[in-house]
Amino acid sequence: MIFEWIRFFIVAALLIAALISFASAVFGAYRFGFVMNRMHSAGIGDTLGIFFIVTALCIASGFNMDTLKLLLLIFFMWFTSPVSTHFLGQVEYYTNPDLSKHVQRIGGMLGDEKTEAELKKKPDKEAEDGAD
Repeated sequence: MIFEWIRFFIVAALLIAALISFASAVFGAYRFGFVMNRMHSAGIGDTLGIFFIVTALCIASGFNMDTLKLLLLIFFMWFTSPVSTHFLGQVEYYTNPDLSKHVQRIGGMLGDEKTEAELKKKPDKEAEDGAD
């Protein structure tokens, strides 16, 4: 009897943590102005919230075959959610012409890749002007 109450409170705590995680993700998605920050907030909140919910379901159902299926769901979600967020970030990075207002670009548009060393190298115009 006492074990069921302990399990109930653990499940309730995990569901409340998931609710807080989802709420902070929604708040971050509306609070941040830059799209990359919004994607980061949504991706972290989504992944953490799903982890808490599925862990709560694993504990609530007991340890059986359904628990294994739910653990596989966590494994699948932890690989697909960050990959899709990364893909959307790459699309934003390569297609937004106003991105340089928010971040320093290492590589430009597709086909215009510059290395970090090339960007840091300063032209020798000042040396030429001083020699005259």
